[in-house]
Amino acid sequence: MNKFLDFEKPIAELVGKIEELRHLANNKDLNIADEVSKLQLKADKMMRQTYTQLTPWQKVQVARHPDRPKFSAYINAIFTDFVPLAGDRLFADDQSIVGGLATLGGVSVMVIGQEKGNDTESRVKHNFGMPKPEGYRKAQRLMDIANRFKLPVITFIDTPGAYPGIDAEERGQAEAIAKSIEKCLTIEVPLITIIIGEGSSGGAIAIATANSVLMLEHAIYAVISPEGCASILWRSSTKAAEAAEAQKLTAQDLLTLGVIDAIIPEPIGGAQRFPTQVVESVRRQIEIVMNDLMRNSGPQLKQMRREKFLHMGQKGLN
Repeated sequence: MNKFLDFEKPIAELVGKIEELRHLANNKDLNIADEVSKLQLKADKMMRQTYTQLTPWQKVQVARHPDRPKFSAYINAIFTDFVPLAGDRLFADDQSIVGGLATLGGVSVMVIGQEKGNDTESRVKHNFGMPKPEGYRKAQRLMDIANRFKLPVITFIDTPGAYPGIDAEERGQAEAIAKSIEKCLTIEVPLITIIIGEGSSGGAIAIATANSVLMLEHAIYAVISPEGCASILWRSSTKAAEAAEAQKLTAQDLLTLGVIDAIIPEPIGGAQRFPTQVVESVRRQIEIVMNDLMRNSGPQLKQMRREKFLHMGQKGLN
């Protein structure tokens, strides 16, 4: 059963009653189908009303849901012949960024993404999706390979931000992020980004400076987490909900501002409840965008990407 978020408690109570009735019916051979059906309709209606009126802070919670499909789910379902490539050839292999060669619709591609993990062991292994400098340098290496062999690059964003530890700073975290952004802007192959969960800080933009930036309906994308923003502006992380509202971090706000190019719809209840359906929607959208971008020459793709980011944020300000 999916974990319910705080704002879903009324729905959770109804679902609990439905399960109790079903359990009771199984034990006592009672016919309560009509009652269960009424409660299920009510729960479905509440879910629909809730998810069509989510506040920015509620979207933050949905984007962080532990059951939301992670990058590994997209690799396994969308791509075939995935061959992981490890290491930055300078220091180490950062497993918070996973990447390698794969095939999509008969086309060889380079796929790179941030992996958060699905349980305690995998989350620790992947450092909760927070890359260190060697992760960004690995991404740069893989983009160089893709550029050399004219392979489209597809990146998946799901990170609370770059790792803020002292060891990362000692190895040049800021420089690694800046160089990664520069690499995105210089390669002459199609570059497509999909924001599948959290997209926070330079940790996200480092591999998201793309020709086309797609975003799931309930994902978020911002220069800092709401808690971090609240701590700076109000000296208190308890103001995170107000910060989320002010940041314009939802897919809908970012599309209006021209920061992203398209929103990929999620089923009522979010990607965490219908992962297979969401992954398939992402696959279809990637193929459409990739086939369109591949009509352009390398220099055209590079120029289009540069112009896109030079004009970023102007849409919707007049």
